[in-house]
Amino acid sequence: MSSSTEPGRRLLPLLPNHPLGRSAITCKYRCGDACAHEAPNTSGNAYFGDVVGEVVRRRGLLKAGAVLAVAGAGVGLVGAGTAAAAPSAQAPVQDADVEIAGGRRRDGLNFKAVAPNTEDRVVVADGYEHSVVIRWGDPVIPGAPAFDFEQQTAAAQAQQFGFNNDFCGLVPLPGRANRWLMVSNHEYTTEEFMFRDWDAANPKREHVEIAWAAHGLSVVVVERDRRSGKLLPRLDRHYNRRITLTTPFKVTGPAAGSKYLKTSVDPTGTKVLGTQNNCAGGVTPWGTILSGEENFNQYFANGNTVTDPATKERLTRYGLASGTSTRKWERFDKRFDVAQEPNEVNRFGWIVEIDPLDPTSTPVKHTALGRFKHEGANVIIARDGRVVAYMGDDERFDYMYKFVSDEKYKPGNSRFAREHNKKLLDKGTLYVAKFTGDSPAAEIDGTGKLPADGEFDGTGEWIPLARNDKSFVPGFTAEEVYVFTRLAADKVGPTKMDRPEDVEPNPRNRRVYAALTNNTDRGKAGKEGATEINPRLGNKHGHVLELEERRGDNTATTFTWKLLLVCGDPTSADTYFGGYDKTQVSPISCPDNVAFDSHGNLWISTDGNALKSNDGLFAVPVEGRYRGHVKQFLTVPKGAETCGPWIEDDFVLVSVQHPGEIDGASANNPLSHWPDGGTSQPRPAVVVSWRKDRGRVCG
Repeated sequence: MSSSTEPGRRLLPLLPNHPLGRSAITCKYRCGDACAHEAPNTSGNAYFGDVVGEVVRRRGLLKAGAVLAVAGAGVGLVGAGTAAAAPSAQAPVQDADVEIAGGRRRDGLNFKAVAPNTEDRVVVADGYEHSVVIRWGDPVIPGAPAFDFEQQTAAAQAQQFGFNNDFCGLVPLPGRANRWLMVSNHEYTTEEFMFRDWDAANPKREHVEIAWAAHGLSVVVVERDRRSGKLLPRLDRHYNRRITLTTPFKVTGPAAGSKYLKTSVDPTGTKVLGTQNNCAGGVTPWGTILSGEENFNQYFANGNTVTDPATKERLTRYGLASGTSTRKWERFDKRFDVAQEPNEVNRFGWIVEIDPLDPTSTPVKHTALGRFKHEGANVIIARDGRVVAYMGDDERFDYMYKFVSDEKYKPGNSRFAREHNKKLLDKGTLYVAKFTGDSPAAEIDGTGKLPADGEFDGTGEWIPLARNDKSFVPGFTAEEVYVFTRLAADKVGPTKMDRPEDVEPNPRNRRVYAALTNNTDRGKAGKEGATEINPRLGNKHGHVLELEERRGDNTATTFTWKLLLVCGDPTSADTYFGGYDKTQVSPISCPDNVAFDSHGNLWISTDGNALKSNDGLFAVPVEGRYRGHVKQFLTVPKGAETCGPWIEDDFVLVSVQHPGEIDGASANNPLSHWPDGGTSQPRPAVVVSWRKDRGRVCG
């Protein structure tokens, strides 16, 4: 479909500003109204601006090393960009770059940017098509019943595609061309959109058990139809699998068996039922999936009953609700009641690993990667063979982390190599990031105005927190560092960030890119003000960080950094697009997930567009003459969030999460009918897009 409005298409009402472009109902069920509460980080970490000559000199040495490393690697990328635009009278994005000197661009971004809109459909760039791969309720397990919105059961949902799919990754099936294992996270349930007779004050057990089954992950075989371009799900009896809130998980790593993880049901502290609020993730080089447990705190009740000061401090730092929970699961399972099971909450907030190639395997929770509100984790093989994982804690004023394994990756797909590699994330060093700006404090005034050197940039360091059974944080044992990572990190002075979400290394240039979604609390009374790494007060549009470790070594403990994008309306003075001409870019707001294509271009999905247009997927080059040129590739229906994404040379996958979640809407009053049309209920789904001429999307 083209980006133009089609006859008969219905434009939906704009979302109210709650708190940004997200509806109140999404905030309620997705994160427990996190932005309506005080940010849990009340530590007094200060920002250190490097205005002294010695620090500036040190930065110069680091940059020189980085330049030598890049020159030695010989990596060269050319790219283009995108951004989210407001549906206003603003001049359309120019696309003179689609053809250069009579020839096609060589960066793979040869598409015309999609205009901002508020339509109830997926809108893709001209020359592209799209289709739904799988939607909430579609069968996953052979023999699963067809979806019936009016007659749902927990038994059926446990065999069907779950609700509110977020991360989506592909693992190739060995020896099966054009077939993959597609793994999707199911982040959260919005009961008001799932059931006509939902009673928030008195939920039914059946509704609760359906929700338990709708969480977790789905593993589905998908096949590319070369004739149509579609990606089709297959009901494979061997590989297809559902993982839910009742699936057994194994706890591994240095905190396995910790006294803080033991419960009356599991006195060993090594066996957990289920995973929940799984947000972003990544595919490992050994063919497994890493998934992050994010807003787990909202599912647990009665934190106000705790009297022990140390326990109360820990619960408060993780944002635990003081009274009843929104979904009231504590009425049906005591593990969600802190008064009855005070340690159960500590068994969530981890990075989990799923092996889709071994459907009989038990998923694991990796304690060596720390416990916080994980957006996800993404890994790269360092030049010395060790594995490095990058992570963000998705909370206002919280931190970025990385983990470096002790042991080295073994190449190959033998059973021995895979079993070895699947244990790499159990032993190593956990770090937290501290960023230092290189501009005088007076030049960072909170307006987004660039400092005199023309960039928001500086240096930084990775501060070690723990390695296996050794703690580097005074007053904390190693198990306390891993289980209460936020409190341990507070003690070593890391940098408070504006909601660090997806953090991923670029496989082409080894730099690390992080989406900082927003933080409207920055600069409020009693809150930290603008810093060079977080340069705007009341930051409602977010920014994208680029980090380069010393000499391109991902195991290094020092780095340089700069902001690639300062998001928002490009006509506004407080935005920045890598130095690219702002009249040529798409507007972009609230970056959330990131991914890379084979050229090394950065793709960004958005969540909560504060420019009052639908969320979308954008592409931006990170090298060459088009660095910072943001272009919008697609938009999702009104009320939805763009998740995933996954970029192949000849197709793009996105997850369309919570379509139709608009204030005033419900199962009894749907304001979206995507994807099935007519009078149907909106259903979260995975969407694939490809070129009509079957050419390469990134070619």
